Amino acid sequence: MPTPIKAPAMGESIAEATVARWLVAEGDTVAADQLVAELETDKVNLEVMAPAAGVMGKILAAKGATVKVGQILAELHEGAAAQPTKVATAATPTASSNLEKSGPAVQKMAAEQGAAPTSGSGKDGRITKADLAALAAPVATASAPQPSTNIEHRTSNISSAERVPMSRIRKTIASRLKQAQNTAAMLTTYNEVDLSRINALREQFKVGFEKKHGAKLGYMGFFTKAVVAALQDWPALNAEIDGEDIIYKKHYDIGVAVSSDKGLVVPVLRGADKHDIAGIEKGIADFGKRAREGGLKPDELVGATFSITNGGVFGSMLSMPILNYPQVGILGMHGIKDRAVVIEENGEKKIVIRPMMYVALTYDHRIVDGREAVSFLVKVKDCLEEPSRLILGV
Repeated sequence: MPTPIKAPAMGESIAEATVARWLVAEGDTVAADQLVAELETDKVNLEVMAPAAGVMGKILAAKGATVKVGQILAELHEGAAAQPTKVATAATPTASSNLEKSGPAVQKMAAEQGAAPTSGSGKDGRITKADLAALAAPVATASAPQPSTNIEHRTSNISSAERVPMSRIRKTIASRLKQAQNTAAMLTTYNEVDLSRINALREQFKVGFEKKHGAKLGYMGFFTKAVVAALQDWPALNAEIDGEDIIYKKHYDIGVAVSSDKGLVVPVLRGADKHDIAGIEKGIADFGKRAREGGLKPDELVGATFSITNGGVFGSMLSMPILNYPQVGILGMHGIKDRAVVIEENGEKKIVIRPMMYVALTYDHRIVDGREAVSFLVKVKDCLEEPSRLILGV
């Protein structure tokens, strides 16, 4: 009897996936543990390995099919010799190594389109979705009735449009954000942080830090430590609602929003209170790298007790982050700008230029009161403006 090749476990809260591509065809000889297919979930891509050496039999779940955990994807004839001919499969584009370096979403689009350029506009020649779209013929539009003179300006710029299905991750993001809006009583409070002392520390130690730890000394290490300190003082922000109960969590698993070509993902830094700044920076850098490469594991994307998102890397000055339900708090970071501020020294007030950042805390007002939310954000501000607090625990 043939050996089944099954869809692997996909992690907590993930029940199904889409077959993104097959890397082998029926009749191909495969080795044990060889990568034979990739599945796309709403969070990450999963690899499917051959359970033994043999020859690929019938593929039961074609590309684009929706499959569940444990479902049989294909049959494998163990130890069999390669067949003289292969069953024909759908054509895939002839492409350079630049397509192989591109993300799974781009590879999927190229396979569906059946063509790809040899070099793209992305970093190191990587092919982007825009490069693939440029190859496609313009979408024809139906002729419209002759417009009247008073609306000619509205129609003169219409050229073409493209309809594409939403990806799994985009559907999930849309669903969860809407769930948060429909369920939580969201409210946002704001403050501003003077990052002068953190900038001075980064400037003083960035070279030695990177040399010793193999990671850049950024801002996320400081912000994560400040958030943990604030959560310890104000535990309602580290809780969640379960029916008519409130669950106060004693662990600090911080979700850090990371952008990838598939959309926004939020990998979780477990036990953030037990990491030093170097450990946090290395962990977040690793998340970012694997998010762009599609290498995050499903269990790395669930279970956060609080989240941090940094719109400042894209130029945002101020925004209201949306909760990652069922969490009851999320901190939004923004761009750092030199601004004039008033300070007091030796009893005298004066105007100085300081690197300032607006920070925003969105919270669930059902279990977090305004006093707790404002005090939480003040604690974060105090820790960042006087980083020695993070060392002394005050």
